[in-house]
Amino acid sequence: MIYDIRLEAEIKTRSGKEHSMKKGILFDLDGTLWDSSESVTAAWNQTIRERTDRSEQFTVDDMHNFMGRTIEAIAALMFPTLPDPERLAILEQCSEDELTYLSAQECPPLYPEEQAVLTKLASEYTLGIVSNCQVGYIEIYLDKCGFPQLFSDHECAGQTGLSKGQNIRLVMDRQGITDCVYLGDTQGDADAAKEAGIPFIHAAYGFGTADECAASVSDIRDLPEAVHAIFAKR
Repeated sequence: MIYDIRLEAEIKTRSGKEHSMKKGILFDLDGTLWDSSESVTAAWNQTIRERTDRSEQFTVDDMHNFMGRTIEAIAALMFPTLPDPERLAILEQCSEDELTYLSAQECPPLYPEEQAVLTKLASEYTLGIVSNCQVGYIEIYLDKCGFPQLFSDHECAGQTGLSKGQNIRLVMDRQGITDCVYLGDTQGDADAAKEAGIPFIHAAYGFGTADECAASVSDIRDLPEAVHAIFAKR
């Protein structure tokens, strides 16, 4: 009888721990949830033409290389010969004009069956977005995608001044997420997940490559299976 009572108590304890676990999926934005590179390239080139005395004009391929980096890193790539204050001023103007440009456009391309995939995932996990973008950029995605209710939280470097890994932890803490994966398309995203201490899934359909991935998906529709496999091992 004593054994039965102890066994019952152990089962209840294990069950309580399982129910207290809150699983989440956090997403990068560019190259992971949408491809805004054509619109952003057009906006930045327009700003450079009309608001500066610079002659540089950039391609969509250039933008793929820029996206996911901090504004300081992008500024250094775009204008390597300029001093930091000058190139940062140009990038800040580009970022400001970009929001106005995107707000006036149709939603940039999403990935195949993205809403259906995220709806399925949101029924099992807490979803959020963490990006190195400026304040207002994630909000445009949420406004235009048509399914903002699927995401419980979001955070960006422009808001906090923190690294992407730190922002991942910030969202996890705010939402009470105890077990999490991060989906992104670049090595910077993989490094951020490592900094945050969580598994990384590479969105191989995006703009970049990455090492040390817990999983890799070549189509967003493969994400649920990859997530389930990772959580099953933890």
